[in-house]
Amino acid sequence: MITREQIPTVLDHPVYDTDDNKIGDARHVFLDDVTGQPEWVSVKTGLFGTSESFVPITHASVVEDHLKVPYPKDKVKDAPNVDVDAGGHLSEQEEHRLYEYYGFDWDAAWQQANRPGADREAGTADDAMTRSEEQMHVGIERQETGRARLRKYVVTEDVQQTVPVRHEEVRVEREPVTDANRDAATAGPDISEAEHEVTLHAERPVTQTEAEPVERVRLTTDEQTEQETVTGKVRKEKIEADVPDEEDKRRR
Repeated sequence: MITREQIPTVLDHPVYDTDDNKIGDARHVFLDDVTGQPEWVSVKTGLFGTSESFVPITHASVVEDHLKVPYPKDKVKDAPNVDVDAGGHLSEQEEHRLYEYYGFDWDAAWQQANRPGADREAGTADDAMTRSEEQMHVGIERQETGRARLRKYVVTEDVQQTVPVRHEEVRVEREPVTDANRDAATAGPDISEAEHEVTLHAERPVTQTEAEPVERVRLTTDEQTEQETVTGKVRKEKIEADVPDEEDKRRR
């Protein structure tokens, strides 16, 4: 069983079952109305912590940075849904349902907690008066503050690139007849008509696109720690003594 001093170390910390499976995170700790000791812990379960299950912490223990309870994960997740009033208090009927679900003897527990003089001020035989104070316990609750996402879309850009291209042009060459080329020049008839055709070529630029990976992008989160001051109001009792003074004693 955990103590009241351990409550801040339990809130918003993981809760594990008997097989060291994480059930969820501790959200609230409920105290016994009579003894003032921790009795129940609510655990955020389900997808994104959308559900809240109650589990007794009579035999729970704090292990390193988490709370370990002697119940299987499915047992806790299937616990009855109970309503907590505006003051953060479990009704007797709701507590009875939870006791029965976890196999506790409700009648024996109720009699133990409500027997005369059971950790209560009333019924004590001495003449002392007990002064009490409220203490504020501050826990940490994790909540969603926003979402970030990556979105990929396509844009078209104009790209210019200069490449050399070649083309052929016709150039007329004339050469005189010499002894070196006389045989080729006189191979045909003396006078005739003839044509000779030359095919011209030119290069032109062509484009082709190919997708290539250039970068990988991911989202990461960095945890920053800030100091926040929490202000609350607590009540405490004061005791004043009404003692007769010396003048009153002399008058008597």
